[in-house]
Amino acid sequence: MELRTLRYFVAVAEELHFGRAAARLHMSQPPLSRAIKQLESETGAPLFARSPAGVTLTPVGAVLLDEARALLDQAERLRVRVSAAAGASSLTIGILGDGTDPGNTRLAAAFRRTHPGVDIHIRDTDLTDPTCGLRAGLVDVALTRAPFDDTALTVRELRADPVGAVLRADDPLARRDHLNLADLADRRWFQFPEGTDPIWQSYWNGGTPREGPVVRVVQECLQAVLWNSTVGLAPLGHDLPEPLTTVPLTDMPPSRVVAAWKADDTNPLIRSFTKIARTAYQT
Repeated sequence: MELRTLRYFVAVAEELHFGRAAARLHMSQPPLSRAIKQLESETGAPLFARSPAGVTLTPVGAVLLDEARALLDQAERLRVRVSAAAGASSLTIGILGDGTDPGNTRLAAAFRRTHPGVDIHIRDTDLTDPTCGLRAGLVDVALTRAPFDDTALTVRELRADPVGAVLRADDPLARRDHLNLADLADRRWFQFPEGTDPIWQSYWNGGTPREGPVVRVVQECLQAVLWNSTVGLAPLGHDLPEPLTTVPLTDMPPSRVVAAWKADDTNPLIRSFTKIARTAYQT
């Protein structure tokens, strides 16, 4: 199995949609589908169950997802250590959430213009680690959302986005112009897996312990809303599938887009990245 194919597989497993995974990987869908079919041939078992309703992981796929994530993390740690030893000019950026944000697009273009010779590596991460692998040494700088435990980290705010409740369009609360957290007190909310940063978990639960399905990625949150009428949260302005809508929450603190890095890291590329990012996200 090639690492590249495993990255393809993880993207499809997290998005549960070949089209979205292809967009995330910046490739067309046919070669992605062929790569997954080849991987299924190598494993000797289907990795995804495909139906008109969508794509789901098979039991074999779920096992491979855990192993693939661990293997890709180890490969990234190896790459970072070797690059550091060789003195290569590189920067590994962890990105959490929506990589199609216009601020991210502007940042990429501006950074390439300023540092055309720097080797850039991108690590897409799920919602269970808001530092995008920063503490584990998998990335140099994280482009993520606060709040989270920022002990021994430097955090710089790039933008603050109002937040809304994600609901089914046929939900009675979806007819409201705005909501308060108290309006959702009796609803089920999504949860993150055990061990997730408690500050991060508390924010996305509106500051109150909740019950509901456990999710790891944005698409699982949206599917929980669609299938189980679970309450989701999202920054306002994000595109949602047609059956879902977002209603502004008046008493929910904004979701802050931030750049974060280890406080003792003196890499000048990180400082330049943050300066360019602040301009890109505030445009």
